[in-house]
Amino acid sequence: MFVDQVKILVKAGDGGNGCVSFRREAHVPRGGPDGGVGGRGGDILLLAVSHQNTLLPLRFHTEHRAERGSHGGPGNRTGAEGGTLFVNVPPGTSARDDQTGEVLGEVLQEGNRLLVARGGRGGRGNRSFLSNRNRAPREAEPGGKGEERWLRLDLRLIADVGLLGLPNAGKSTLLSRISEARPKVADYPFTTLTPVLGVVEADGRSFVAADIPGIIEGAHAGAGLGLQFLRHVERTRALLHVVDASGTSGRDPVADLRLVREEVRRFAPALLERPELVAASKRDAVGPDDPLPALEAAVRSEGLELVPISAVTGEGLLTLKRRLLTLVAASRAAAATETAEDPA
Repeated sequence: MFVDQVKILVKAGDGGNGCVSFRREAHVPRGGPDGGVGGRGGDILLLAVSHQNTLLPLRFHTEHRAERGSHGGPGNRTGAEGGTLFVNVPPGTSARDDQTGEVLGEVLQEGNRLLVARGGRGGRGNRSFLSNRNRAPREAEPGGKGEERWLRLDLRLIADVGLLGLPNAGKSTLLSRISEARPKVADYPFTTLTPVLGVVEADGRSFVAADIPGIIEGAHAGAGLGLQFLRHVERTRALLHVVDASGTSGRDPVADLRLVREEVRRFAPALLERPELVAASKRDAVGPDDPLPALEAAVRSEGLELVPISAVTGEGLLTLKRRLLTLVAASRAAAATETAEDPA
């Protein structure tokens, strides 16, 4: 089961209390204060782990509490710190405070960590209050409270290419042919109900493609679970529009392409600034009125490139993979250049 949004409670550990103690040794009737400091409470961090691709485990485990610090002891002994608690999440997960809406950050790569709740500091023992005016302090501090908050975790898949199109446009079949992914494929709309990832390889190189469930009119406003689907495109480097160009479905591929691009524009206009490619699918089942010429003209007018394909016969698949590899490589190079110029 794919889950990409959950709400969890995190409670960092409280700090240990400081200790009130005095030296007790033979022939030292008035030993000075030696109460130690309490240990710091444990932090809670999100940890990105690549073997996890859903937030499902957190749906059934909603409370996460870190260890508290141990109390300080006599002999100036500092209490042990509470252990750090790691909450495993898939790469691409962001966290925000449910009450304030503050975005705490995100973890994008394997091993990335994000502090979401800070442990309380340890309380000072009476040794810390020793002064010339008070040679025998009998006070100590309680440990500080660890942070506690409800978090909303939001998973956006990390893929190089997002496959977009209306329901039954052929996206799932295409992904199953160009990668090892095995999405559900059937001859009816909305076969795919959750995003599916697949690794595509060609010429010794590879990229990750995501099959985004079918977009319908009004998706930008949530129609057909559109918001849940479209947000998974936000981290892709390139968009692949898959349109049914068979001419036998009763649909106009030009209108379909424009509808999907308009939904993407309304959802996040910046997405259409990324490289786009159009795949004219189902070319093995062309009807008497071939819509390809009109589609080619419309694609050229939008400044895009079109690749006719058939996931059944394999027509155009190698060309499509190579074109996508070129787009992804250029995007990766541009991102690397930006990072080098702005290391902060």
